[in-house]
Amino acid sequence: MTNNIRHIAIIMDGNRRWAKERNLPSAAGHKKGVDALRNVVRACDDIGIKYLTVYAFSTENWNRKKEEVDFLMDLVAVTLKNDLDEMHEEGVKITFIGDASKLSKKLQEVTKDAENKTKNNKGVNLQIALNYGSRDEIVNAVKQIIGSGINSDEITQEVISKYLYTAGMPDPDILIRTGGEKRLSNYLLWQIAYSEVIVVDKYWPDFGKSDLQNCIDEFNNRNRRYGK
Repeated sequence: MTNNIRHIAIIMDGNRRWAKERNLPSAAGHKKGVDALRNVVRACDDIGIKYLTVYAFSTENWNRKKEEVDFLMDLVAVTLKNDLDEMHEEGVKITFIGDASKLSKKLQEVTKDAENKTKNNKGVNLQIALNYGSRDEIVNAVKQIIGSGINSDEITQEVISKYLYTAGMPDPDILIRTGGEKRLSNYLLWQIAYSEVIVVDKYWPDFGKSDLQNCIDEFNNRNRRYGK
């Protein structure tokens, strides 16, 4: 059963290692990773998962080689342009979380267009974390709370949650990380306080519906105690 799972978050790791093992450029791994994302979005729709949040580009990824960063940004723009109509027809609602101010004007326009076009869709809610860092998100939330004039004795966990990029969304039930690494990489640190963490050895380009179902099955076999 999956009706108790509302939200899955994924760290899509392993694109570059997938490509390296095949003597291919990193770009080939990133392109294959886009294919995997398409498949997983559709799998979530089939299985009945309402929210899917994926880590596409972190605030630290700017430290990569310029040609790779430029390629990744172009890949986001091109993929949205090519796939938006189809995703819209499939009912996917697209939202971007992160600091959009550092993205190019062109990419900001493309992402806003995707959000506006799909905002009323009722299918899978796809959140794409782009130029996202959880610590930056929390700092930004604190600044907004202070700017709103909220008194310190009025600040609760619920108030802070309302000022995060993910306001209005349920916290992830599951955090999946592909590629075998066992770290959180500054991703949704507030939101995953009680998420079940599942690390998959497969690289992201090889991750598919059966792997997603395996993660859900593992989740359903765990006992969530929330500290009790």
